[in-house]
Amino acid sequence: MIQTDIIIIGAGPVGLFTVFEAGLLKLHCHLIDSLGQPGGQCSEIYPKKPIYDIPGFPSILAGELIDNLMEQAAPFKPGFTLGEAALSIDKDEDGHFIVTTVKGTQHKAPIVMIAGGLGVFEPRKPPIDNITDFEDKGVEYIIRNPEIYQDKVCVIAGGGDSALDWSIYLAERKIAKRVVLVHRSSSFRGHLDSVQRVIDMAEAGAIDLVTEAEVTGLQGNGKLEQVIITHQKDGERSIEADHFIPLFGLKPSLGPIADWGLEIEKSAIKVNTLDYSTNIPGIYAIGDVNTYENKLKLILCGFHEGTLAVQSAFARIHPEKKNVLKYTTVNGVNGF
Repeated sequence: MIQTDIIIIGAGPVGLFTVFEAGLLKLHCHLIDSLGQPGGQCSEIYPKKPIYDIPGFPSILAGELIDNLMEQAAPFKPGFTLGEAALSIDKDEDGHFIVTTVKGTQHKAPIVMIAGGLGVFEPRKPPIDNITDFEDKGVEYIIRNPEIYQDKVCVIAGGGDSALDWSIYLAERKIAKRVVLVHRSSSFRGHLDSVQRVIDMAEAGAIDLVTEAEVTGLQGNGKLEQVIITHQKDGERSIEADHFIPLFGLKPSLGPIADWGLEIEKSAIKVNTLDYSTNIPGIYAIGDVNTYENKLKLILCGFHEGTLAVQSAFARIHPEKKNVLKYTTVNGVNGF
């Protein structure tokens, strides 16, 4: 059995930064993640997608952010159980939690922090009858490696930040030969700056913007060759395409964690914003997995939540000790 001070479920950016904050208080952490590598969605789904709202970094690739967070956590020697999803939680006679994974690996700690991001997720697929025939043959639901679209015709569908940002990225860096963005409405759900950039690039001819339309059919022999677009007013037309990338978001699910007795609201864990604790003492939820009034699903908000949760966890683990805030600018970072 693996024993530690804090079990962190989820090795994404929020979980990794929490290791650092816990380490400053001399608390050891062990992370559990169903993915085979640390980083969560930043590593698995969009490692080469730029992130613009990390303080101190005007732009940083998601994969680089994870590399930096791993380096930041390294002095505190976190443990990892990767490729195994957390399945169940129990308490022993000492009141410590025992978290068991789907492969039977057991972890014991007085504190559990759930930093599971969106939890278990799968892409939302458009209702196209033969779409599964072209999966991995020109149809992708996430962009992991933009270089595979070099000199290709890419049709992206969606109206949120992901569709907007990837359209900008592939066109602006002249990776794709042609970028076609299809959206069923004339308005978008993404950030206003991204919307305006897409409109400006469309007017300049860098992006083909098709609104009030949907991709309704796919054609090809062994691989994708054509995409059928149905416009609300103008009817059907087909265009040659090497790739169709519907970016309609992910369907989140807490998975087994939903059965742990936690208070759930809209597939997220309710927390007390005093310290991001749940209704079960000793269990905290930080990052995108939690919910509270005015919640914003931003990485930087997760960093804040993890920092306060660690302070609360220290008080639970060491009720006899008074924690005096020590600034890293004065004391530096002293690992284990």
